[in-house]
Amino acid sequence: MKSWLTIILLIVDVLLIAFGIYGTGKVLQLYRQSVYSETEPILSYVVHPKKQKLQLFWKDENGQILGNFDNLIQHVESKNETLIFATNGGMYDKNMAPQGLYIENHKTLKPIDLRKGKGNFYYQPNGVFYLTDTQTPGICSSKEFKNTGNIQFATQSGPMLVINGKIHPSKAFRPQSNSLNIRNGVGILPDNSVLFAMSTRPINFYDFAMYFKAKGCKNALYLDGAISKTYLPQKHYTETGGYFGVMIGVTQ
Repeated sequence: MKSWLTIILLIVDVLLIAFGIYGTGKVLQLYRQSVYSETEPILSYVVHPKKQKLQLFWKDENGQILGNFDNLIQHVESKNETLIFATNGGMYDKNMAPQGLYIENHKTLKPIDLRKGKGNFYYQPNGVFYLTDTQTPGICSSKEFKNTGNIQFATQSGPMLVINGKIHPSKAFRPQSNSLNIRNGVGILPDNSVLFAMSTRPINFYDFAMYFKAKGCKNALYLDGAISKTYLPQKHYTETGGYFGVMIGVTQ
């Protein structure tokens, strides 16, 4: 039913363009923005950093890469904590090291990457998700990121999904794009809480970005694609495998 409605809206959009009433894709965009809040296959979790313990993880105390949810669960349990949420936290290289900036407990373990390159990470602008030492979250473009010593955690990824309330301008974000993949990302909600989301079936960049925009995120960042997984027992997502570099988790 929904696919037929999408086709009808596309036809209407073409007719409106012919009469000079709307720009390309306007009707379909308005439709998607109205329905993306709840009807799409998106698994989400909202974190309130000032009330919950949000952290980034890469290695244990012995310098061993944690790499998956199994190891992360054991790691936090060794500290008498319980993992209640986790997701992969950005792209990584062949050595499972963060691709780009990584800060953990105020220590810069990988420097920011401002180079030009190929692949999702280098779609400009890419960005940084960070948490200050007052547990204030933020997302900004990589070029705008500044560390004055107050950054407790940070991970760099790309591309940005939403930038100051607008969808990323790259051609990869065309509404009709057939580049479909599992995707996960993070956005900052109007109340300064953090929205983590993962598609549960393949989705294009535009629709994934529109989800964050419809939720009210002024800025949102793509974390990764096909390898993405979420650990969220509250919603019966208890798969504990994975193959990651950085992971983002909430413990209690």
